[in-house]
Amino acid sequence: MPLDLQQTLQAHLEEITRDRDPFFATAGHFYVQHYIHEQLSQWGTVEIHEFEFRGRKHQNLILNLPGVRQQSPILVGAHYDTVPGSPGADDNATGVAVLLELARAIATDPARFPVRLVAFDLEELGVGSKIYAEALRQQGQKLRLMISLEMLGYCDRRPHSQRYPAPFLQRLYPHTGDFIALIGNFKTMPDLIRLSRSMGQSVPCEWLPVDNRGMLLPDTRRSDHAHFWDQGYGAVMVTDTADLRNPHYHRESDRLETLDLSFLTEVCQGLIQSIRSL
Repeated sequence: MPLDLQQTLQAHLEEITRDRDPFFATAGHFYVQHYIHEQLSQWGTVEIHEFEFRGRKHQNLILNLPGVRQQSPILVGAHYDTVPGSPGADDNATGVAVLLELARAIATDPARFPVRLVAFDLEELGVGSKIYAEALRQQGQKLRLMISLEMLGYCDRRPHSQRYPAPFLQRLYPHTGDFIALIGNFKTMPDLIRLSRSMGQSVPCEWLPVDNRGMLLPDTRRSDHAHFWDQGYGAVMVTDTADLRNPHYHRESDRLETLDLSFLTEVCQGLIQSIRSL
């Protein structure tokens, strides 16, 4: 299973890792959008949440999977756009690859709660998930939890390879960048504990609760989950901490060969297990 999963994740990454900025690399962006749609379609009907920005139409791609319990869904999201000039292997082909494997795992063995998988566009401009979260709130839709997959595949086992956005965090958390981080608002505290314990069986895991929608630590807001915080939802970002560890962040060098696929596989295994256990 782990070897097969690693090979499947690598196959996804090989398709997704390419310049795919929605304005300056439109061919790559369209290719990846089509690839995600094709992969998710194996497990059900893909809904398209279309929105307009700067005179163009963009798409969030959505797959709803039933759960054992018919209750509010767990929403798991990952963005598929990149900044101009970066092939975005870690940011965020890793998140999308894991999203696609979550679809396979949950479709074949449902979780207790329904799971809604969303591939967001325009995360780098703070748009796609913002519009979607606002629409959910306006419609009065409830969520069991929102989980944002944001850069999952970079691991550095050298001492002092991990940095933090505030000095006090350096005294509380490891200085080696070999763990996955869970960052949630205060209302997710019980879930942060559950997720960290469950994921910790597969990969080293650290968790951080933040108050006031992360405004006092702006680095904790750097993904799609922040827009769900702003709308009052419980949301958690799962991340390798981006440029606090990964020197290739938003660079042309963010390529497949810089990733640790064993680490990514462990993260994916941990997420599958954790989402089923919630």
